[in-house]
Amino acid sequence: MTMNALFILMLMFTAGLALGAFYFISLWQTVRRLSRTESRARLLLTSYVLRLAVVLTAFYFMMQGGHWERLVVAMIGFVIMRKILTYHFGQQKAMEAVPE
Repeated sequence: MTMNALFILMLMFTAGLALGAFYFISLWQTVRRLSRTESRARLLLTSYVLRLAVVLTAFYFMMQGGHWERLVVAMIGFVIMRKILTYHFGQQKAMEAVPE
């Protein structure tokens, strides 16, 4: 594997991390807004469609030219960011949810 290919894969991993952060932080913000909105279904549907469109479009462009390994590396970054954010937000909000 050349240094150029390794650099591209590292770039795809970083892009996967960024996409994961975008997707899951947007999801978190949507869930937090549910109690303050009148049209919950519209908020959920709009948020879902926008988040999915952005992430799938980015994954599609990463894979241009049949480079499936770039997509795999980006998806690994996406899943790792999910784990990081689940740990970060999960611990914080579980403590707040416990009544004293």
